Amino acid sequence: MTGLQLEGKRALVTGGASGIGLACARAFAAQGAHVTVADLHGDSARAVADEIGGEAWVVDLSDTAAQESLDLRVDVLVNNAGVQTVAPLPEFEPDRWRFMHRLMVESPFLLIRAALPGMYERGWGRIINISSAHGLRASAFKSAYVSAKHALEGLSKVTALEGGPHGVTSNCINPAYVRTPLVERQIADQAKVHGIAESEVVERIMLTESAVKRLIEPDEVASLAVWLASDAAGMVTGASYTIDGGWTAR
Repeated sequence: MTGLQLEGKRALVTGGASGIGLACARAFAAQGAHVTVADLHGDSARAVADEIGGEAWVVDLSDTAAQESLDLRVDVLVNNAGVQTVAPLPEFEPDRWRFMHRLMVESPFLLIRAALPGMYERGWGRIINISSAHGLRASAFKSAYVSAKHALEGLSKVTALEGGPHGVTSNCINPAYVRTPLVERQIADQAKVHGIAESEVVERIMLTESAVKRLIEPDEVASLAVWLASDAAGMVTGASYTIDGGWTAR
């Protein structure tokens, strides 16, 4: 791609102050978009917004009741915000399970719902859902995350079917383990539930299914998000794009 692919477009990236969201915010801004960085952490969101010439939206996306009356005037919506908890089913706290589904299923639904009327009016829009290899495959000890990502896959496909006649596409990006704070925070929990040393987690747990034995860089995910947001991807919708080193090829 050449030129500024997103000049004049407005993008909203949730969880945009770190990890994949940060990489997406920077990548969209570099392509000319005005980016709103939505994040729970105000100082970080404002710092990123200042860096890229965008704006910050300090928000707790798990408070879904507050999102029911939103009206979002954006051209590109990136549903990225997420958390992880690693625990066996009998020990998984119900409140935590429900919280994760509010954040990673209910909130994307409400943000999509708020963005679509404007996208329909303009005849153009891009919904990009940061799913996971766990949206296509399961792993033990991740019941809330795996089920939330599977639900996000279904939501994305329904959005694609409804949005298609209005010029709106909806797709999922499905990374394996990305070098982010979210992944780094899993290491101790993974070591505990699998009964191994923390130093063994990356090789024995995170990379065991991948043919390419390394963590994914956030910029690699962002590069696909930029393409999905471009006019070049106008016929790409209802799809799930893996960036997983071959994990789901098995």
